[in-house]
Amino acid sequence: MNSLLKRQIRKKLSDDLKNHPEIQEFLAAIDGSYSTYEEQFTMLQRAMSISSQELFDANIQLTEEAKRQRLVIERLNDAIKTLRSIDNKKDKEVTTNIEDLTGIELATLIEEQAAKISDFEKQRAKMLKDLEKSNEELTSYAQVVSHDLKSPLRNVSALISWIREDADELSGTVLSHFGHIEQNIEKMDSMIGGILEYSLIDKKDKIVNEVNLNVLIYQTIESLHAPDFIEFSIDNKLPTIRKDPHRVKQLFQNLISNAIKGMDKEEGYIYIGSKEEEEYWKFYIKDNGKGIPDKYHEKIFKIFQSIDSTEESTGIGLSIVKKIIDYYEGKIWLESVVGKGTTFFFTIKK
Repeated sequence: MNSLLKRQIRKKLSDDLKNHPEIQEFLAAIDGSYSTYEEQFTMLQRAMSISSQELFDANIQLTEEAKRQRLVIERLNDAIKTLRSIDNKKDKEVTTNIEDLTGIELATLIEEQAAKISDFEKQRAKMLKDLEKSNEELTSYAQVVSHDLKSPLRNVSALISWIREDADELSGTVLSHFGHIEQNIEKMDSMIGGILEYSLIDKKDKIVNEVNLNVLIYQTIESLHAPDFIEFSIDNKLPTIRKDPHRVKQLFQNLISNAIKGMDKEEGYIYIGSKEEEEYWKFYIKDNGKGIPDKYHEKIFKIFQSIDSTEESTGIGLSIVKKIIDYYEGKIWLESVVGKGTTFFFTIKK
């Protein structure tokens, strides 16, 4: 029996009443009610304890979620400010203070900006498609023009050869004129070939092979047939890189050829070397030639711009070099002292 009920029975009921059958039945019913109440009270306490913990956890989660939502809204506000700043540059006026927007207004504004971005992306996709088509047409046009221009040059060269063969006697002046004509034909032929090569550098298929630069440089020097008074030196073991062998060969060939043409010393030296950096390979080609004045350091990388007045110079070689290096996400620059020599530096991304 419940201890509290027992104590009350002892204090309030006589022994006769305690033993009375009906009283005992009544007390048993009360005792049952006590037990039921205690069980329910215990269950309620447990339920309240569990609910309190759940509420506590939920409150923490809601607090964290509120922080995240505030952060999202702040970032959305920043994004809207950026988008609005772009619009303001066009419209030259500010119509809305972002901080004053309600959630619905902010969502509406985001929807409007998203629609604008979608339209812009569609326009950009169309422009890219049109540009790609134009590039393909220009490439085809360059190839056709190259072929069509070289054909009459070959005919003129052949006519000169026939005139020389058929004529019994030609004066020295006439022969000299023929020589100049042939030199200009060769220069024109080189220019046409250079223009075609320049137009195709970033449009050719992207070929990736292992290129051993030690072998490539040796083969390039051999093919250029440099004068005997020029000595070549490889300052260190050059790396093997994964690039297009044709583009890389053309890059080094043009720079080395440029150094050979600029040599004005009785004893010429051309040094080639490299240095590994974190994201790039850095190369240099150094010569002790006539040098390049500072005012030409930028000009020489533009197509048809040349400081060499010789008939062989086309003004395309270094512009091709620059375009190849741009293709490989690198940079090119030079240091030069007139009368002492020039060093070309360039980087190629790994």
